[in-house]
Amino acid sequence: MNKVKTLAENRKARHDYHIEERYEAGLALLGSEVKSIREGRANLRDSFARLQGGELFIENMHIAPYSHGGAFNHEPLRARKVLMHKEEIQRLGGKVAEKGYTLVPLSLYLNEKGKIKVELGLARGKAKADRRRDIMEREARRDMERMMKTGGRRSDE
Repeated sequence: MNKVKTLAENRKARHDYHIEERYEAGLALLGSEVKSIREGRANLRDSFARLQGGELFIENMHIAPYSHGGAFNHEPLRARKVLMHKEEIQRLGGKVAEKGYTLVPLSLYLNEKGKIKVELGLARGKAKADRRRDIMEREARRDMERMMKTGGRRSDE
């Protein structure tokens, strides 16, 4: 996926889930939502995608009201329709119906044409032990990089 400018990212999703597949999709947005997202006022934390009536919707995605919106502003937490091909939605629906899978928005970004796109991840929840292992691996990697940088000398010597 050719991201040009990332507007919002869901870092918590990468911490809480194993991302197995990624998909690019459009969003049906109101004008005030587009302007607010371009101002960087979108939050993907705790958001998820849900299948309803053969269509895909993103729930709990917070887009703050546009600063110059006035009476024509939008509802910050409304469900937003995801724009994908019908076959893709049906295939995703089958995978989500499997035990343990969910669709999580990973990022909002502008593509080359200036359109706002969402990157969805087909995710499986991590167990507590998996999260601990990831943290230990990250700390070990940092320690190795620190040792390489200092030439093997410890700071306590």
